[in-house]
Amino acid sequence: MEKNHILIVEDDADIRDGIEIYLKNQGYRVSKAADGIAGMEVITTQPVDLAIVDVMMPRMDGITMMMKVREKGFDFPVVMLSAKSEEVDKIMGLNMGADDYITKPFTPLELLARINSQLRRYNRYKEALSLSETEKDTYHVIGGIELNEETVEVFADGVPVRLTPFEFKILLLLMKNPGRVFSAEEIYERVWNEKPVNTDTIMVHIRRIREKIELDPKNPKYLKVVWGVGYKMEKQ
Repeated sequence: MEKNHILIVEDDADIRDGIEIYLKNQGYRVSKAADGIAGMEVITTQPVDLAIVDVMMPRMDGITMMMKVREKGFDFPVVMLSAKSEEVDKIMGLNMGADDYITKPFTPLELLARINSQLRRYNRYKEALSLSETEKDTYHVIGGIELNEETVEVFADGVPVRLTPFEFKILLLLMKNPGRVFSAEEIYERVWNEKPVNTDTIMVHIRRIREKIELDPKNPKYLKVVWGVGYKMEKQ
């Protein structure tokens, strides 16, 4: 079965063609453009599931193209390419609506990993939009973390996560109340339905959940500790 449609917007023909060959070998349908103007023509005439956009291009650069893409309401993921590693480019690109950023030179495997991660999230996002109102009440999303109460499923960046029943209940409590800080005692009472005897178990469960949903458990993006107070799921 043919995979998603990917648009490559890159003025360097060798890089553009090299990415195309690699993605087609992976089963993706590919379109190409040499600058932002040509890229916008593709986007406005056919459905695109993901765009790979170079920052520095003639006629219309990648940042300007990103602004136009989001202004027109297109929500597909965009991976920015740049020959420079300055932080200002990265910040500007992500602020304009890019979803990821990769610096040249890069390996095909690295690019493919970024693409697959973004497409998993986007495909699941499209599935979520089709849910009924009843289903939406039991479907919770914070950034790349998804939790479905009905099916008892959790996904991190589109990848299934296996949680124990208590880990699931703790994550559900925090995801239903993003930004709210829960003390260890309150988590224990709500999850175990009894007065806490020893809340050390909460710390252990939180650590295990982090190891399963966080890209870097030691520097968590989602499940945060508020020292001296408790735990929360950070709003994204």
